[in-house]
Amino acid sequence: MRIGTHVSIAGGLWNAPGNAAKVGAECFQIFSRSPHGGPVKPITPDVVKQFKAEMDKHELDTFYIHAPYFINFASVKGNIYYGSISVIREELERGTKIGCKALMTHLGSFGELTDEEGIEREVKAIAKVMEGYKGTTQLLLEISAGAGRVVGDTFEELSAIIDDKRLKNFNVGICLDSCHLFASGYDVRDKKTVDATMKQFEKVIGSDRLIVLHANDSKGEFGKHLDRHEHIGKGNIGIEGFKAMLKHKVLGKMDWILETPKDDPTWDPMNIKLLNKLRKS
Repeated sequence: MRIGTHVSIAGGLWNAPGNAAKVGAECFQIFSRSPHGGPVKPITPDVVKQFKAEMDKHELDTFYIHAPYFINFASVKGNIYYGSISVIREELERGTKIGCKALMTHLGSFGELTDEEGIEREVKAIAKVMEGYKGTTQLLLEISAGAGRVVGDTFEELSAIIDDKRLKNFNVGICLDSCHLFASGYDVRDKKTVDATMKQFEKVIGSDRLIVLHANDSKGEFGKHLDRHEHIGKGNIGIEGFKAMLKHKVLGKMDWILETPKDDPTWDPMNIKLLNKLRKS
């Protein structure tokens, strides 16, 4: 298990490992491009060389990429739908170039579609993304907080996508987010509720599909579908919840990535230090 955080690539991708090391991260997550769209800087051989040199320098060997926010595999607008497919495939190829372990993506929104119609578009889009892909970066589908018609806020909905027979030959996994779990009605506030939630996950999806956890406390109340991240122990999940997750036989063995607020540069090292303390307690 490694504990890390999302870090900036300002000035160049190769700055990310140093930014992670500064806050005591054992692994990290980045956007390889602007999360809101716009021009994309190519990953040239020189960029690859610099990035890997910085990884070695800071003794880091694992990192993740988060896909842009505009991805929507259920969109009925062709430019958004096919653009999402193109961007995710490109991000997988970019991740492979620099040795990224996995790329996690949000799934978008059903909009005016029925759930069944939306799931069908999601599956077809992901199958298209993965068709002919030979890279090493794994694709992960992230659970959502479920506001409005956002896709993927239940284990059953994620299962309907990831377990579709059209995706069975592709290496697609799951990224859980503690805030999103809590917002969607999966309690993780103590050992009893963490065990019950993960027992349900095992039954519906299977722990072998779970690759990484986004570790975030929640500003929103339980089951209210509010996607508002908070610092560890400062929200409605609380310290006991994170301690229980760290001690869980599945969650306590995978990498954790903080996506807590960046309102103060001292918070990342404080959150990492706290999780390390809870891990050792």
